[in-house]
Amino acid sequence: MVEPAKYRRRRLAQFAAFSCVVILPWMVRSGVAAEKTGRLPVFQTDYGGVGLLETPTARHAEEGEFSFSFSHIKPYTNYAFSFQPFTWMQAGFRYTSISTHRYGSVAPNRNYLDKGVDLKLTPIRESRYIPEMSIGFRDLGGTGLFSSEYLVANKRWYDLDFSLGLAWGYLGNRGDFRNPLGLISSRFDHRVGASGGGGKFNFKSWFTGRPSVFGGIQYTTPWRPLTLQVEYDGNDYKHQPLGDSFKQKLPVNFGARLRLNDNVTLSAAYERGTTVMLGATLSLNLAHLTQPKSDPAPVVPKNTDDNHPKSWSKVADKLSSNAGINVTRISKKDHTLVVDGVPNKYRYMGQAELRGDRILHNAASADIDSFEYRWEGGGFFLRNDKLPRKPLPSNPLLVSPASPFSDLDYRRGIISSGIDKADADAKPGQTLYEKSRRGFSYDVGPGLNYNYGGPDGLLFQVLARAGLQYRTDQHGWASASLGYSLFDNLSHANYLAPTQLPRVRSDVVSYLKHTSLGLYNLQYTRTARLSDNLFGMAYGGLLEQMYGGVGGEVLYRPFDSNVAFGVDVNWVKKRGYDTQFDFQKYSTVEGHATAYIKTGIDNILARISVGRYLAKDYGTTIDLSKTFDSGVTLGAYAVFTSAGNKYGEGSFNKGIYLTMPLDIFFTKSSRNYVTAHYTPLTRDGGASLNREYSLYSLTGTRDLDRYWDGFKKGN
Repeated sequence: MVEPAKYRRRRLAQFAAFSCVVILPWMVRSGVAAEKTGRLPVFQTDYGGVGLLETPTARHAEEGEFSFSFSHIKPYTNYAFSFQPFTWMQAGFRYTSISTHRYGSVAPNRNYLDKGVDLKLTPIRESRYIPEMSIGFRDLGGTGLFSSEYLVANKRWYDLDFSLGLAWGYLGNRGDFRNPLGLISSRFDHRVGASGGGGKFNFKSWFTGRPSVFGGIQYTTPWRPLTLQVEYDGNDYKHQPLGDSFKQKLPVNFGARLRLNDNVTLSAAYERGTTVMLGATLSLNLAHLTQPKSDPAPVVPKNTDDNHPKSWSKVADKLSSNAGINVTRISKKDHTLVVDGVPNKYRYMGQAELRGDRILHNAASADIDSFEYRWEGGGFFLRNDKLPRKPLPSNPLLVSPASPFSDLDYRRGIISSGIDKADADAKPGQTLYEKSRRGFSYDVGPGLNYNYGGPDGLLFQVLARAGLQYRTDQHGWASASLGYSLFDNLSHANYLAPTQLPRVRSDVVSYLKHTSLGLYNLQYTRTARLSDNLFGMAYGGLLEQMYGGVGGEVLYRPFDSNVAFGVDVNWVKKRGYDTQFDFQKYSTVEGHATAYIKTGIDNILARISVGRYLAKDYGTTIDLSKTFDSGVTLGAYAVFTSAGNKYGEGSFNKGIYLTMPLDIFFTKSSRNYVTAHYTPLTRDGGASLNREYSLYSLTGTRDLDRYWDGFKKGN
């Protein structure tokens, strides 16, 4: 039964009157009241993203926060991931399982699964008289089944937070009135339906159709773990995705949130006047992740300045165990002790150097007045840090730049510079200790392969992994990576996505299913310093699970520069499904020219690549990543290629990734990182070779990023 227009108008008038008489005066009077009571908690909506229950608000989480939320409100079960990379931007992606529909003949027993990407921008922050204002997009570039655009404002009064907004699309399905944007163009009067195919930015549908008002109140109770919410929903549920329609007895939803601790929240609500919602959220702030360390205490310095070691070999061992420096050579040049080495423990170079200074002081004769560290990486000498011996090993003076004693700060005596090719090829000074560069190294640990979002549901494979490396000399090494499948659920994985491109990635599950013991990498790599700022690398072998071949890369990277440029070219052939030594017929040449740009904005690194991909399509990759103070990096990328309509569902490649330092989880310092990737769909267009090494990462110590932070780590 269609609701008469007069009742819709009456209900809208009642809500507007309530907003004007009750909400708006309180919104204006917030000011000092908000400041006295601190920050109010924020919560994830049923579909993910900060808001009330069904409706978003203008609020945002703290910068760096990651949230995973689960909610079930019949017939929808939502799994949502939300990220807050900046104070003004929130992004996330969501899976919605729809129990009233199946995948059809592809997977007749599995619920239909919809995927969507959400985005919210907050250009105006709350002040005494101005509310916080946001513009948002739901199901951006997905199938469009839940697509919506909205404008929303929030104002706080003590423990009450009021929101009021206007929504188009799913959130505004009630269609309270004619679109005011229709005064600009008649195209805004009618909304284009869901795309169904997915993955396209349907710009023409944005802010079109009849909008609806939505809003609500959030109350943080005197018992602070409990928060109550009430909202006016702009959706009447008569035009749901896939042709569904639900009964709504009441356009007001009521909910409660219980925060068990800073990381876990339980949710319950009564929505539509008919249905119960239950949910939970797990939150973690990536920007502040840390772990107290139980590293060895720094070496106690001797009182005298005239010291002589019994063995320089033992000095090198101490530099390794206490300062985290894998020493290849120690020499004396004039009045300086010079250490050539690779950092292998502490993420902050300054931390390793201050620890190293104490050890070198206890081995240095009276004529030594400075210590020099020539840092290596990938076979290259990348950087030279020269530190004065005094006032170390007593307390070095480390003060803020605004301090009246800043001229006496120990760091003012440090000289950091790039090492040119001539110095890199030379062996300065008198050699006191030198170690052969040949030798084995290894590591073992767990591994996980996973795929989600298709008719096969969640697929996973848990592995035991082992990595081996044998270094032949300074510039060459052989590496291998093996994995043994411990357990998986791949036996029922049968879906193979349709494609008009060569199957360069879409058959990845075939590799997982047919691999019990796999040789994931077996290659020889060789590097060369081509000039002062030009680095080269060549490699060949089994380069990744799906491809083997040969390739090379050249990188131009000046010392501590905001910009670097690289080119890589690879000839590859597709490997057999068992991840052993056999190959299939398919081969191709792929490669890219890449610009690496440190934007200087919020620690954002931009990588822009242009080139040829594995499916022989041409295009561009745009990759933006932010590194937080914790060392965690959050990144997102999109790939646009000439595949066009041949790409299939999704229309372009995209994904996110999270790189985390291992020492944020453990009590021992480490320079190792773990990376988790997520791609909504595994398709053949825009697919690149997963190279084991890149020159940009191998030459990372070429930059001084966060170098000075290492002098504040309690050395």
